[in-house]
Amino acid sequence: MIRVLVVDDQPLIRAGLVGLLTAAPGLTVAGEAGDGDQAVALAAATTPDVVVMDIRMPGTDGITATRRILAGTPDPPRILMLTTFDLDQYVYEALRAGACGFVLKELDPDRLLTAIRTVADGDMLFAPTVTRRLIETFLQDNTRTSRLDPGPELGSLTTREREVLHLVGTGITNHEIGSQLTISEGTVKTHLSRVMTKLNLTSRAQAVVVAYETGLVTPRK
Repeated sequence: MIRVLVVDDQPLIRAGLVGLLTAAPGLTVAGEAGDGDQAVALAAATTPDVVVMDIRMPGTDGITATRRILAGTPDPPRILMLTTFDLDQYVYEALRAGACGFVLKELDPDRLLTAIRTVADGDMLFAPTVTRRLIETFLQDNTRTSRLDPGPELGSLTTREREVLHLVGTGITNHEIGSQLTISEGTVKTHLSRVMTKLNLTSRAQAVVVAYETGLVTPRK
C-alpha cells in the first residue's frame, strides 16, 4: 500500500485529490496539508511514501517544504510536485531541491495515479527526454551558462562515475547507459548510487541538474 500525503492550499483541489486517492487501489491517504509548514510537520508524523506537493503556496512554498522534508529524515518520501503551468519558473528549483518530477493540475486522474506509483517505485516522473528539454529551456531562458570543464565538486568521482553522470544528464535510461558503456544495468545503478552518495544527491533529477551545472552536459542552442 502506497501512503500519500496531499499538500495544496486550495481546499477544493485538495479534497479532489484525497477523494481520488481514497478510491484508488493500492493507495491510501496518509494525511493532507494546506501549507508548507503543515506539510513538513505531517511528513515527519506520518512518514508517507509519496508527497504530492503544490509548488505555489502562500507562506512556506512547496520548494522550501520539499527541502525541509528531505533533510529531516534518513528515509525521506518521494516528492511529486503539482503545478499549473508545464514550464513553471519554479520547476527547475523543485528538481534541485530533490523532487522526483512534477505534474500539471489539469492532468487526468488515471495519469496522476500512474505518476504517483511511478515515483513511489523510485523512478522520475517524466521520460528522460522531457526532463532534459525542461531543464534546457530553463537554463537558456535564464541565461545560465555551463562551465566547459567539470567543477571541483566532481573531483571525488572516478572516470566511470563521471561517464555515468554525463549520460544520466543526457536523459537516457540505465539500460541505454549500460549499452553505451558495455556494462550491465545493475552496474550502472551501482555507479549512479555512488555518484549520488559522493555528491550528496537525493534523486536522479538532481543528478541531471548537476550534470548541466558542472558542464558535463550543455544545453542545446
